[in-house]
Amino acid sequence: MKVVGFAGFSGSGKTTLVERLIPALRLRGLRVSVVKHAHHRFDIDHEGKDTYRHREAGAFEVVVASDKRLALMREFEVAKRPTVHQLLAELYEGVDWVLVEGFKESDLLKIEVWRASTGKPARYAEDDFITAIATDSPDQLPVPTQLPVLDLNEPDAVVDWLISQGPRFDYDFENVA
Repeated sequence: MKVVGFAGFSGSGKTTLVERLIPALRLRGLRVSVVKHAHHRFDIDHEGKDTYRHREAGAFEVVVASDKRLALMREFEVAKRPTVHQLLAELYEGVDWVLVEGFKESDLLKIEVWRASTGKPARYAEDDFITAIATDSPDQLPVPTQLPVLDLNEPDAVVDWLISQGPRFDYDFENVA
């Protein structure tokens, strides 16, 4: 399993880039999973559905599956923020690439998504885990860098770079702190 993070401020284009990388990787015959960090409350269940009723009745976990899909919902009894490594451990081990959106403070290797138009600072100068920058404004990077600069609007080029760097992104479950 290869794991790469995508970090950047809100509005930089992380979700759009990840959304465009998924089919580009799939066209190369690769299985892709995504781990997404949510800063806000979210729910994938709906009031009135059986699974919702089971959770409301107090189930710690509810797994629902069909011949096309599986979903696991877990209610934390005490507020908890799982680490990116704990979430990666939950994934199917037969996946080729995991694209991690968010978790910008993690120790995962990541691509910074940066746009000058957002007015937000870049993080690559102070984050040793940033391995490349995906941007639509390379001539406006705030700090000179030797890091690869990828075209944010060319997902196939980003995939080419990821695949060429593949071994760097091998994830080792055994050596996770």
